[in-house]
Amino acid sequence: MRILVLANTPAHVHLYRHAVDRLERAGHDVLVLTREYACTTDLLDYFGIPYRVYGRHETDGYSRLGFVRELGGQFLTIGTEALRFDPDVVFGRGPYAAYAGTFSRAPVVLVLDDEPGDFNHTVSRPFADCIISPAVTRRDLGDAHYTFDGFKECAYLHPEVFEPAGDVREYLDVDPDEPYVIVRFNALDALHDTDLEGFRPEQRRELIERLGEAATVFVSDEGDDLDLRDLPARPYDLHPALIHDAMAEAELLVADTGTMATEAALLGTPAFRYRGTDDHEYGEFRALERAGLAEQFDAYDAVRDRSLEIIADDGASDRWERRRREYVGSLVNLTDLLVAVAESRGSIARLEGEAKRALRPRSHSL
Repeated sequence: MRILVLANTPAHVHLYRHAVDRLERAGHDVLVLTREYACTTDLLDYFGIPYRVYGRHETDGYSRLGFVRELGGQFLTIGTEALRFDPDVVFGRGPYAAYAGTFSRAPVVLVLDDEPGDFNHTVSRPFADCIISPAVTRRDLGDAHYTFDGFKECAYLHPEVFEPAGDVREYLDVDPDEPYVIVRFNALDALHDTDLEGFRPEQRRELIERLGEAATVFVSDEGDDLDLRDLPARPYDLHPALIHDAMAEAELLVADTGTMATEAALLGTPAFRYRGTDDHEYGEFRALERAGLAEQFDAYDAVRDRSLEIIADDGASDRWERRRREYVGSLVNLTDLLVAVAESRGSIARLEGEAKRALRPRSHSL
């Protein structure tokens, strides 16, 4: 079989990387189409995943109009590559995957989460043969929509899949018992981030200063515009492939972005997300809050004070790890499911065993 995967962001690489590896080892031919955006191609290189670049994602002065302009030349390349590869099934999301599958006449499998924007869903839904999303998402995308108990991050952070590196503290240059915190600032340059605002500059600085009084602070600044020279913090500068190992060892993750907060929570690390101006209610976060693994805050003072409180709580790490074992261990291993769906050529009717039991028609579960 030939499986084509559209991986447009670092999160997409992590979503599919274990499935790609297993499919290749099973003798299938897998190709990833990607774009130059953030560290996406760095991750593909690190994990040894075969790929071809179809374009770049420009972030300076980004707008919805800019997004539409990007699509023209990129669609031409995607169509050419899809025809040349001649896939049996296409995985991805949004207009990229829909176009690749339609142009190559291959079944399209969309793997979605609870992102706020309607554009991707509206454009791609009519072309999808199968739509898979976590059961906690609240959309009903029609008869082809199936849900599973878990999160898209369960493809790489499920306890059956995630294997922590034992030397990440050495790479970070922190002692075995030294508490450290990771602070993540979002660039807010994706389509669904348009017009959103997270931590303000003065809030970023104060947060780092206060956290630095209690723990070593590593800052992951997606926009790369924060000067740390006079702040008690270090830039997080390990290879991006090691971020989950670093989060798993951290005492706390504070962020104004969704993906890393979800990842930290699934790893059993207290995950605090500052919503800023984002008023979208994410089904994933509501589930993680109920499980006691993540917390969201509408006010900056609240997330700052709660962060300082949890760092001073000697029992927090054990509580979060216990919650992780109880909750995350019961979720679906999404890599197993993706492999099964790929080998069924996107046909849910052909699934058997655990894979068939893991998926439920969305319209029947509302």
